[in-house]
Amino acid sequence: MTMTYDEFKAQRLSIDMTRGKPAPEQLDLSRALIDDAAAAGYLSRDGIDCRNYGHVLGLPEARELGAQWLGLPAAQVVAGGNSSLELMHDALAFAMLHGMPQGEPWARGGEVAFLCPVPGYDRHFAICEALGIRMIAVPMHEDGPDMDRVEALVAADPTIKGIWCTPLYSNPTGTIYSSETVHRLARMPAAAPDFRLFWDDAYRFHHLTDERPASPDIVGACTRAGHPDRALVFASTSKVTLAGGGFALLASSPRNIDWWQRCVSVRTIGPDKLNQLRHVHYLRDRAGLEQLMERHRAILQPKFAALDTVLRALLGDVPDVSWTRPKGGYFVSLFTPDGYARRTVELAAQAGVVLTPAGAAFPYRVDPRDRHLRIAPSCPSPAQIEQAAVAIALSLRRALDEGTKVLDPARAA
Repeated sequence: MTMTYDEFKAQRLSIDMTRGKPAPEQLDLSRALIDDAAAAGYLSRDGIDCRNYGHVLGLPEARELGAQWLGLPAAQVVAGGNSSLELMHDALAFAMLHGMPQGEPWARGGEVAFLCPVPGYDRHFAICEALGIRMIAVPMHEDGPDMDRVEALVAADPTIKGIWCTPLYSNPTGTIYSSETVHRLARMPAAAPDFRLFWDDAYRFHHLTDERPASPDIVGACTRAGHPDRALVFASTSKVTLAGGGFALLASSPRNIDWWQRCVSVRTIGPDKLNQLRHVHYLRDRAGLEQLMERHRAILQPKFAALDTVLRALLGDVPDVSWTRPKGGYFVSLFTPDGYARRTVELAAQAGVVLTPAGAAFPYRVDPRDRHLRIAPSCPSPAQIEQAAVAIALSLRRALDEGTKVLDPARAA
């Protein structure tokens, strides 16, 4: 090594890697949405005045554009506001308050539980915690969640109403669900007749390599398996155009879309159709989206490569240390020896690099083995990524040298 932890700390850096935010250069790719906003006008293809109320399921051409991306009929696609997380929250809240189609409100039946593949997305878990939904962790494997465990739990427990799924480039492991995993999720027996797959397709087009794995048609798979209403698919342009100014999509069965319309019509008189119109004019079709994502890839891929190069140089010889090399998405998962993740985060912060808190990728923020770190290399510059990777590696080595495990036996029970 060319530098010690103390020498690195003396540089007094300040690098934030807590969230998977697009870099300014990525946001600049869609500057036309701002600069050319007037060119899109306010009248839709069918003469809809997008300045006014109405069309609670979204602008028809925005729904059609989403249907191209998701491979479903436009009638089964909703175009909403800027955040798919908002749609996921509302879908769960509606289920708790009103129930799913032809079912009673979930909250009325007593305890409600959700399966949470781990490591997973902390904001999924935050929704469950906020709504009082009990979370049950299930391990994530290289081909998706542990399906033997999932099938056993779902078949036996009627309080389990759903499972969080990110099928392509899962946050934060980059996992790609296998075809077998997808089909098992679609066809497995469930004790709860209103069991749902909350299918977060956030990274459908976010490739980092020349490979182009296709996100599976889970709605079709569930229909063929005899569970047509099982899947609720969520996606957005948040990491395609402007993170705070895109539009989100919900896709599902016709009956679920009717249910959504009934529920959401109380909450809103319609989404931001002007923004949807601007996106339709800018992206145009699936080919336009894919061309834009190639430009994102050109910005992101060198950052992931720089992170991997430094970690290999500084941690490649450390036993029981590993990290993912994702083919897409926004995150890298670093696994320390048991008991050293939290201390590594503390030391990295002292060295000027702020990471997502250890345990964030687990329900209730408890990683029983205290070994997982989520690294978000998208927003900092390549030079900052290299500095941050050095800080993380030196912090982990310092933690190991200290030998001060913070693993609590009670947490691992």
